[in-house]
Amino acid sequence: MDVRVTTDAQAFEQTVFPFLQQDPVLHTIIMSNVHERANGSIKAQDEASYFVSVHVGEVVGVAMRTPGRGVYLGALREDLAAPIADAYADLLPELAGVAGDRPAAARFAERWCELRDSQATESKGTRLHKLGTLTELSADSGTPRIMHADEVDLVASWAGDGFAEIAAGSRGWAERRFREGTMWIWDVDGEPVSMVGYHLPIFGVCRIGPVYTPPEHRRHGYAGALTSHVSAEILAQGNQACLYTDLANPTSNKIYHEAGYRSVADFVDYDFS
Repeated sequence: MDVRVTTDAQAFEQTVFPFLQQDPVLHTIIMSNVHERANGSIKAQDEASYFVSVHVGEVVGVAMRTPGRGVYLGALREDLAAPIADAYADLLPELAGVAGDRPAAARFAERWCELRDSQATESKGTRLHKLGTLTELSADSGTPRIMHADEVDLVASWAGDGFAEIAAGSRGWAERRFREGTMWIWDVDGEPVSMVGYHLPIFGVCRIGPVYTPPEHRRHGYAGALTSHVSAEILAQGNQACLYTDLANPTSNKIYHEAGYRSVADFVDYDFS
């Protein structure tokens, strides 16, 4: 077994994408993150990203750690988790946590705690869904439209409120979504009340997210209607749609199921202390 580490997103993309593209839905997070760094969509950061590939002749597993995040394992095989933890332990004195398929994430956490004399706490469960047959949902009122240029600050504030991983660079993130045309707004009588974004396609797959409605506008069906509209746009472009939900939020899981999304895999996050 050969465990390789690189900070070069372009080289990593060339090495591992033939393996990942065998199931671009299951590997959507790693593929989109690596591709956006490789093509410069995400600006260079002060801290390096560390990408790991495991080879047994050919690539059999991958992981990544981007600045300010924990390690992401995706659908990694459980038996590869400990060697990857060893590789990251040689690079990083501290680590916020790990996320991925439950057996792999649990094994990584166990090994990391052995190496660093720390503790791991399960903090979140998520479910990956893939769209089957779309059923368009309706809202109490309003219509969908693409984000306007003068809504960059609004979208940034919404992202900063609902998504901690975006908050630090939310304005730059919102500007990029506007340039790409990948952020939709639900509009009620000229007032933005909900947003749904998505990632540009990677091997024919678009991942929807973030989905956000401010508290004062919830329970009117805006997010569900807008998500189904964005899903229809993705299908019309000839791509597949997928998304993640928080397993602790049964309402969103029910809504996306009604729209035609079906479960693919469950993942778990561990925090280290």
